[in-house]
Amino acid sequence: MRSTMAAALALSLNVSLVCPGVILADEATDKKIAELEKTAGEAEQQRVKSAEALKAVQATVTAARTTISNLKKQSAAAAKTLKDTEAKVKPQTEAMTKATAAQKAAEAKLATAKKAEDAARAAEQKTQAAVARDRGIAEATGAAEATARADRATAQLAATATRGTALEKQAAERAQQTAGNVEKAAAIAATTAATAKKSLDALTPLTAALKKAVAATAVEQEATKKMVAATTAAQAELKKTQDLIAATKKQIADYPNQTKAAEAELAKRQQTLKTAQTALEQATEVAISKLKLAETALIAAGRLVSFTHKVAPIFAKRCLACHNARTAKGRYNMENFAGIMKGGESGEVVDKGDGGASTLFALLEDGSMPKDADPLTKEELALVKKWIDTGARLDAGVNKNDQLITIMPKPQQPTPPESYRVPIAVTSVAFTQDGKTLASSGYHEVILWDTATGKTVRRITNVAERIYDIDFSADGKQLAVAAGTPGQMGEVKLFNVADGKLAADLVTSPDSIFSVAYSNDGKRLACSGADRSIRVFDVATRKQLVVIEDHADWVMDVAWSPDNTLLASASRDKTSKVFNSTSGDSQVTFNGHGQPVFGVGFSKDGKQVVTAGSDKQIRVWNTADAKQARAIGGFGNEVFRISVTADNRVFSCSADKSARLHNIADGKELKKFDGHSDWVYTITFHPESKRIATGSYDGEIRIWNSEDAKTTVSFIAAPGYKAPDAAAAAN
Repeated sequence: MRSTMAAALALSLNVSLVCPGVILADEATDKKIAELEKTAGEAEQQRVKSAEALKAVQATVTAARTTISNLKKQSAAAAKTLKDTEAKVKPQTEAMTKATAAQKAAEAKLATAKKAEDAARAAEQKTQAAVARDRGIAEATGAAEATARADRATAQLAATATRGTALEKQAAERAQQTAGNVEKAAAIAATTAATAKKSLDALTPLTAALKKAVAATAVEQEATKKMVAATTAAQAELKKTQDLIAATKKQIADYPNQTKAAEAELAKRQQTLKTAQTALEQATEVAISKLKLAETALIAAGRLVSFTHKVAPIFAKRCLACHNARTAKGRYNMENFAGIMKGGESGEVVDKGDGGASTLFALLEDGSMPKDADPLTKEELALVKKWIDTGARLDAGVNKNDQLITIMPKPQQPTPPESYRVPIAVTSVAFTQDGKTLASSGYHEVILWDTATGKTVRRITNVAERIYDIDFSADGKQLAVAAGTPGQMGEVKLFNVADGKLAADLVTSPDSIFSVAYSNDGKRLACSGADRSIRVFDVATRKQLVVIEDHADWVMDVAWSPDNTLLASASRDKTSKVFNSTSGDSQVTFNGHGQPVFGVGFSKDGKQVVTAGSDKQIRVWNTADAKQARAIGGFGNEVFRISVTADNRVFSCSADKSARLHNIADGKELKKFDGHSDWVYTITFHPESKRIATGSYDGEIRIWNSEDAKTTVSFIAAPGYKAPDAAAAAN
């Protein structure tokens, strides 16, 4: 709002207060206006400085918020990293344990292989020694055999040589002895040769076994090497993970302090921002007030025409029917000042400072506009021309994008008839907190009735033609009214219940407003209407907090969740929606009715929404996912309003001329209230007295005991009305 007002003010001050084409004849007036214009210009310069200062502070606040956001994101990312990393510890530890066990097993196998190799080598070496020994023995016995044979040969030669001599016998004995020695030596040589061969034969498989053992040892050594490498790698990976965990934990531990410091800095900057905003607001107010003083002086001097007070009402009344957002003939939308100045398909139609040359004025003057309607009066034409001649200005402090109906003076609504000649439809009823008074809709009024007697207590006037909804504040001191004159305007007004005086005029819209509801804590007020929007206001300050524009057609009803965090809607676009009541963000959409939805409410716990509509059904569906829990039928026609109780029951009223009470949990009908002769439009429940009130199309109000469905009071809600028979009798 501040930015749009500032923009409007800047636009106003960028245009000279006095159009060059206007002749200023009064020197004193000229001087006064010049002084006011100068003062306004100086005030605008100060506003610009304040705006620039605010922009700079906003940048620092944005930076601080970004820092906090980044820290939170980093903290969340670190927490995720920690979680993911800690999840790796167990499998990595198991992998390391497995690798260590495999390494130990490989080392054991290697030790066994080495032992086998050593044993094979020892056996081979022992056998080689035996072979060498046996070979030496064989060689020695062979030599002994050779010696014995040589001795035998010598002895034989000697025996031959001594034959016939005295030495013959001795030589023969010697020969015989050496022959025996040869046999012995030959036998020994054969034995030792066999032993040597046996040892040599035993050496061959031992050598082969040693070779195999050496090969086996080499294999185990390679396997052990790989296992050692695997264990080392597993240990390194585990250590890396543990180091990352330690570093991440330290990082996470640091984030709270960093975030706290950043939030403290943000708090300081936000305080500076508030100061800057206040300074801009004050500077804007001063600039607007100064400009308004200048405008007032110009208007008083007859040199300026107020757009909002004089021209906007003419355009709204005579032009908007053909030139609005929905029906912009010639693509010329006159709903707001911006659209008027923008022009249509042929371009701009307002020539600032020259009414005679402006296409808009020419069309108005020759009667081309408004089409198929009476032309503007001479007085109206004169005002439009003078407005253009004096610069086609927008009043100071007014937003160029605001609809005409919201910026022009709001007229006093017509006074309702003292006595109604005919009853009118009752479209809304509401009990006061104590249940002693019932408010109902009237013609340009809200009527308060004594619930015991049906007598009029007070008539609250100065409201639009039709009253669509009424709600009392939690303390019962204030009455909120949603009303409208169809196709022309809609409004929400707050009245003091005690004296009926207007307390606040919250909303003015181009078409009717159908619903109004105080939040359960009484701090906020929501309304909805034909402009397809839902608006939320702060009750204490009267400031608009949020506008929700999510529906494609009229929003017929709105309801608060028990904890006030959510808003539910009912719309003619055949949907019901749930919104965040603070941000306005849409949560879920329910399409189950398939027909216009008229009424909406929340269950006691806020987990379900109850809706009623043109499909002759009440539907109960989940707030979380918009899935239907049950449908409640049995109605003979459309179901209009509903009232959900604290014990999870729902009262409803229908075009089948009855009201009903159902259990939300199972959809069972508990009571039916028959007696009306026409469509029942509205219903309300007073829990303390256990009474309900209903209003119908024929103007009848009935107050019922909800326990036995019996009528306690009934009357026609039209002050002073006399039925035809009664009127005839009176005459």
